Amino acid sequence: MTTAPAATSFVTDGGLETDLIFNHGVDLPDFAAFPLLDQEDGRKLLADYYSEYAGIAAAAGAALVLEGPTWRASPDWGNRLGYDAAALDRMNRTSIEFLQELGSRWSDDVSTVVASGQVGPRGDGYRPGAAIDPDEAAEYHRPQLASFQAAGADRATALTLTDPGEAIGISRAGADLGLPVAVSFTVETDGRLPGGSTIGEAVAAVDAACPPAFYYVNCAHPTHVARGMDDGAWRERVHGLRVNASTMSHEELDESEVLDDGDPAQLAHDIAELRRLLPSVSIVGGCCGTDARHVAAMWGVRR
Repeated sequence: MTTAPAATSFVTDGGLETDLIFNHGVDLPDFAAFPLLDQEDGRKLLADYYSEYAGIAAAAGAALVLEGPTWRASPDWGNRLGYDAAALDRMNRTSIEFLQELGSRWSDDVSTVVASGQVGPRGDGYRPGAAIDPDEAAEYHRPQLASFQAAGADRATALTLTDPGEAIGISRAGADLGLPVAVSFTVETDGRLPGGSTIGEAVAAVDAACPPAFYYVNCAHPTHVARGMDDGAWRERVHGLRVNASTMSHEELDESEVLDDGDPAQLAHDIAELRRLLPSVSIVGGCCGTDARHVAAMWGVRR
């Protein structure tokens, strides 16, 4: 098992895609942000986006985890957008190099900047399908993880997973490559994965097969996560939270044409309550509907 983060606290970013779409008017086909790395204006937009979180980390005296804009930069989604294997390899490597460049700019203000390659589910995170075979998942996700590893990523983070089988496959592929991987599950409004298992059951299944470095929970409101929590040592394995601003269900969010950005102050209160139940959490940021306002509120930083 690879080691979890040290006791240092880490800021991470918010809901990149929803922020760009709803707050900046950017068109992101298939919710894919990685093509912005191929555009001068797109790179500036991403740099400005990440710099807000660097500022929050500096103000909070915390370290910073930068997740690349590569949630959709895997074979099936990439092919839909016209990117073949070679093009995806280039984009995934570029994403890490971009994060490393940004981190070097902020070295005087932020003690530690982690460059993490972001992995998304093979399917639709809001509309999961059948159970996933771990071996197939490992084969599918390995090329993206290999690109991150070749570019010198500190680790990879697989966000918005709904199935333990896919998490096992990603963890296996990372282990084969020697790349630390963090796994993040999402839950429905009842606090359970779409298949009905609790977070604790999902963590136990993945740890029994191939333990990742640690776990997150993402793309759910803190009150939803809390509803499905059971007791157990699994709570110590959750080191990160990236929460939604909205209390809507995934189905409601998927169908909404307007952004529900909730209440940053209330979200900060709710995540503080959730952190009392998850004592090992050291990485805090946002997901759908959140932006720098929400993350600053979580960290008690004025903007």
